[in-house]
Amino acid sequence: MKLRNLALGLAGAVGAAVAVKMLTRAATVSWDDVSGAVHHAEKSHFVSVDGARVHFQEFGNAGDPPLVLIHGYTASTYVWRTVAPMLADAGFHVVALDLLGFGFSEKPRWFDYSIDSQARVVSRFMDRIGIGRAVVVGSSYGGAVAATLALDYSERVEKLVLVDAVANDNLRSHPILKVCSIPGVGEVLAPFLADTKALHRNRMYKTLSPANHHLVSQERVDSIVRPLAAADAHHSLLATSRNWHADRITYDAHLINQPTLIIWGEDDRVIPITDGYTLHDRILHSRLVILKHCGHVPMEENSDIFTELVTEFCRDRKGRIADSHGDDARIEN
Repeated sequence: MKLRNLALGLAGAVGAAVAVKMLTRAATVSWDDVSGAVHHAEKSHFVSVDGARVHFQEFGNAGDPPLVLIHGYTASTYVWRTVAPMLADAGFHVVALDLLGFGFSEKPRWFDYSIDSQARVVSRFMDRIGIGRAVVVGSSYGGAVAATLALDYSERVEKLVLVDAVANDNLRSHPILKVCSIPGVGEVLAPFLADTKALHRNRMYKTLSPANHHLVSQERVDSIVRPLAAADAHHSLLATSRNWHADRITYDAHLINQPTLIIWGEDDRVIPITDGYTLHDRILHSRLVILKHCGHVPMEENSDIFTELVTEFCRDRKGRIADSHGDDARIEN
């Protein structure tokens, strides 16, 4: 009887905690409330695409060769905070956008949050800001969006850079994504998973190479959690995980004709390096660069060599990369 009462009491407490969380969370994150804490907020702009507001940051001169940067799942323009100005200094017009449902872009419930739809929005976003064709750089989930853009809107992509890119549905087997795919259960868990800073901190230690764990800071945790702490973000995270159909990237990779640079962290524990080799084998005009002492986010973990590689790749007409880039990079041409 005591155990039964204890179980009922515990269930009641959990139910109460869930109810409080659901009822007290904000509907959305207001840009005006948080912009003072956002990196490069002075470079931020907003534009309407298909009736939804898209946030982007712009660096460099509009007359320089354009680079479009696309972040990964749960991420935002924050991941490009170091390399975006470095690439602009190297002579590029750099545009980093927040995908719909992420960062400080709008998170409409009517959007399906599929990779195909995100690629369509990026194409129309380029139209809205006056970029017809660009080198497109995609990280992780953003790599799947970038590859889809190259496949379905090939005229928009001059060259392609894939950074530890999602190329299949293997991540859907992750325990958290599997649980969140259950209707009702995901809706209950999402606010806690998205808002709990301890979970994000632990995830960072798994995302970064051990050599780069010094990058895990309170500022980094706060910056990642900030745009996720509202009901509309929780919905978009769930919708994205439930519409995660990326197998097409591997199946159709042989149809990508643009010069492609594939950058992979040797210590990536999120997406195995074998996926990088598969993409390299299937994309005819591709180069694979493996970075030592680097995990899932090379643009954050080794910004200098990342900028050097992308700059060299963009400047060479055929996207060639020199064989020597120091001991931290292995080139697979």
